[in-house]
Amino acid sequence: MDWRDEGALLAVRPHGESSAIIEVFTAAHGRHAGVVRGGTSRKMTPVLQPGTQVSVEWRARLEEHLGSYRVEPLKSRAVATMGDRRTLYGLGAICALLSFSLPEREPHPGLYRATQRLLDALGTDARWPALYLLWELALLEELGFALDLTDCAVTGATEGLIYVSPKSGRAVSAAGAGQWADRLLPLPGCLRGAAPSHPGEILEGLRTTGFFLETWLAPALGGRRLPEARNRFVGVLEREETA
Repeated sequence: MDWRDEGALLAVRPHGESSAIIEVFTAAHGRHAGVVRGGTSRKMTPVLQPGTQVSVEWRARLEEHLGSYRVEPLKSRAVATMGDRRTLYGLGAICALLSFSLPEREPHPGLYRATQRLLDALGTDARWPALYLLWELALLEELGFALDLTDCAVTGATEGLIYVSPKSGRAVSAAGAGQWADRLLPLPGCLRGAAPSHPGEILEGLRTTGFFLETWLAPALGGRRLPEARNRFVGVLEREETA
């Protein structure tokens, strides 16, 4: 068995004396692991970094085997994260969430394209934190936990939507919230694709997507805790907001 593909490297861990097991989010084969012989060598260590875009050739005797990778770098994203802790932690959150949530060897072409756009925006597009927020929303939808933010779950209104129901994942208007407003999650405009009016909006949106990642997605994956990398990224944004 063998195939060729390309994708973003998500995770690396040592294997044996000199090899490494890597996970790559590939275009046609989803999240796919394999062994890289000599993966801990001086030559390969700079290549095998999370976020690097790579061309891979996977080979195994049987399809169900772990198999081995031959890796060629296509694009390093290390330069974009150098000297910028927010970007570095954002990259870590993206890779960790994909490794945490995606089923192995299952293609997700729409999410793959969205991930590529986000990774390419890191450090080059000032809007990337807002893109990251929408990416988390897309991740939830891709895995079967879509939020419905189009109209109010109570009144059916399409205007004045400022909350999200933690039970249904549907939008709620100010009028529809009534006495239950303090039990609802925020719905900032940037969570519906509008440009954020202030940095705090993104944190409000991440509070909402984080709630559903933690209470909907994580239990479906066996109750595992969300990757600490996401918490570190949100923490950086919070510290920047209060600085």
